[in-house]
Amino acid sequence: MNKEQFKEAIEKVRKNSPKRKFTQSFDLVINLKDINLKDTTQQIDVFLPLHFSKGKKTKVCALGGPELAKQAKEVCDFFVHHDDFEKYARDKKLTKKLANDYEFFIAQANIMPDVAKTFGRVFGPKGKMPNPKAGCVVPPTANLKPLYERLQNMVRIFAKTSPSVQVIVGNEEMKDEEVLDNIMTVFNQVIHVLPAEKNNIRNIYLKLTMGQSFRVGAKEEKEAPAPEEKPKKKTEKPSEEKSES
Repeated sequence: MNKEQFKEAIEKVRKNSPKRKFTQSFDLVINLKDINLKDTTQQIDVFLPLHFSKGKKTKVCALGGPELAKQAKEVCDFFVHHDDFEKYARDKKLTKKLANDYEFFIAQANIMPDVAKTFGRVFGPKGKMPNPKAGCVVPPTANLKPLYERLQNMVRIFAKTSPSVQVIVGNEEMKDEEVLDNIMTVFNQVIHVLPAEKNNIRNIYLKLTMGQSFRVGAKEEKEAPAPEEKPKKKTEKPSEEKSES
């Protein structure tokens, strides 16, 4: 795959996707081959900052003690105080709602054992536990604003159970160059972490949220021209010979 093929795919998606009543996201799907996901060394789990917006707001929740409380309430979209952990430990539905409502969770490092105990059973399977790889486990004195801003353009490239990576790389209101830059950033990172690089990629698709998927690099099928009709030969009836009288 090259940059030009991705550019053509963006144009094709825009041209062939009907407008909706909401702003649709560009979804990039990279299907993999010849990798063994049971081997942890071949699994993919990378947090990657993009150069441009993902095209949607990233909602961030902080989990902390009194040291982070004031700042977290000002900077983040929601804050769960350490004193309220017991409420979530008792109510699994409440914890599930929290996991579904927020994309990233920031946790105060010195209470991580309590975070794991309270939220781990729900957050773990959903991949929502505060992750040091994303910078989301912080000291009590951390400055949360730069982290919050960085998370707005952060995507997670994930393939542990299924040989496929799906990432939001922008929306239909963004410029093609911005979407293309985000796509290339994700593509190059995936290539970098695969054991056989490009040889581990089966195919790549691009689509809008409610639109049709288009395979990147696929040649457009042209309608075959109708075969020319050959002029029909006139069949002459054999002249009847007059019998001599």
